[in-house]
Amino acid sequence: MKENQDYTRDLAEIRLMMERSSKFLSLSGWAGIMAGIYALAGAYVAYQVFDFTPDESAFSTYNTDNFSSDLLKVIALALVILVLAIGTAIILSHKKAVKRGEKLWNATAKRVIINMAVPLMVGGLLILVLISKGFIGFIAPFTLIFYGLALYNASKFTYGEMRSLGLIEIGLGLLGSYFVGYGLLLWAMGFGVVHIIYGIYMHYRYER
Repeated sequence: MKENQDYTRDLAEIRLMMERSSKFLSLSGWAGIMAGIYALAGAYVAYQVFDFTPDESAFSTYNTDNFSSDLLKVIALALVILVLAIGTAIILSHKKAVKRGEKLWNATAKRVIINMAVPLMVGGLLILVLISKGFIGFIAPFTLIFYGLALYNASKFTYGEMRSLGLIEIGLGLLGSYFVGYGLLLWAMGFGVVHIIYGIYMHYRYER
């Protein structure tokens, strides 16, 4: 009986070692929660302060020589949110990695970044094209779609739950592409509410 218990324990330890070597497990649930809070705050500022309404600007005639000041402010706001979210994720994930006795930047982390990079870069370039052509209302849903593709692509190197998160983001982005008037609301749901729920779930399942 004791030999069976030892055998089971050894198998569990081997499985844990293999999982640590093949998957990036330092992602912090709190990073998702904070990213969601940043996104909700940003969506509120874009709508209430800068009066950003996707339904009115979906097929506007903006061009590179005649941007509205509010649109530039919305773009700057989005960049600030991105920097805050990435910075928070790095700090909190580093703390988690140290606590686990691991390095944050390792071969598996590189695989995650590489697999996320292509969809994010393509999405970023496409969004620049949309801005230059004046299709402002499609910016929010397309960020959701390509972000979701990046998560789905990288999910095989980290927690399996990231695959579900990616599919949800893609679904919300597709809805936003059809119902352009609700693009900002769906963006707030995807990057805000869904991130917060995901972060809480990950924290209670893996970090407590």
